[in-house]
Amino acid sequence: MTFDDLNSLGKRAEPFLFISDFKAQNLQIIPLRELEENDVEYRIEKNYTPKPHSGFLAKRALPFEQYKKKFDFVIEKIKAGETYLLNLTQPTKIKTKLTLKEIFECANARYKLRYKDEFVCFSPEKFVTIEDSKISTFPMKGTIDASILNAKELILNNDKEMAEHVMVVDLLRNDLSIIAKNVKVEKFRYITEIEAGEKKLLHVSSHISGDVGDDWHARIGDILKALLPAGSISGAPKKSTLDIIEQVEGYERGYFSGVFGVYDGKTFKSAVMIRFVEKTQEGYTYKSGGGITLDSDAKSEYAELLDKVYLP
Repeated sequence: MTFDDLNSLGKRAEPFLFISDFKAQNLQIIPLRELEENDVEYRIEKNYTPKPHSGFLAKRALPFEQYKKKFDFVIEKIKAGETYLLNLTQPTKIKTKLTLKEIFECANARYKLRYKDEFVCFSPEKFVTIEDSKISTFPMKGTIDASILNAKELILNNDKEMAEHVMVVDLLRNDLSIIAKNVKVEKFRYITEIEAGEKKLLHVSSHISGDVGDDWHARIGDILKALLPAGSISGAPKKSTLDIIEQVEGYERGYFSGVFGVYDGKTFKSAVMIRFVEKTQEGYTYKSGGGITLDSDAKSEYAELLDKVYLP
């Protein structure tokens, strides 16, 4: 399936589920009427009543020394002017008694996807929504443990976090300008609280919007192709940063940090596929990471990578 197929479905106002890998090279496009026979489940912007669960039993992450080598490589690329923001991710082995279907059912999240017996994500991050002629995107950049004293004030007043968030907002604003008119930042750096297993996390987001015109349905594939990979989980400048990610991460992200979305014939809603569990021959792998800038600290970034390994 291709982005042109999305244009065709949009032109006919035919509802579908869209799933893209990180590199926007492997697309899954499933008409909503065929979801059950394809063994795929999703929830998007669904309210839920939080419920307790057993969570993950154990996690075995990349040792800090190995992570730091990758971190230092990124810092050198930043100093060389090849990138100024790069989202560095790594896989973590986890153990759990839950199946992927059980993980999907018990995860407390508004954006969830289970694809067959291959992977599940339970994301807190919207990607884009399109309704009437308005497109909106909601980059999420900046995370802190909510239990820290004055956590909200600390993250909003942190110069490094501010610089990183401004870079992502600028990148997403430029991305939207490729396919939309009258692009503007509607809300800058607001806080959302996320249940993160045994702790709560605060995330910082912004809201950017633009006008895509009433004919966007027939161009939905072109719009998504222009916006992918998502800026918040790649970096800036996007092209050179993607090349560095290929060099430094040492594993395939696959569908992790890609995008899934639902078109109902009238609106399109989507999320970035973070908080991601993949089933492999060796067991379950959880993929996570965070944005690196020149002011980043290796120990803090490593701790953030681990903090994001949870079942909400």
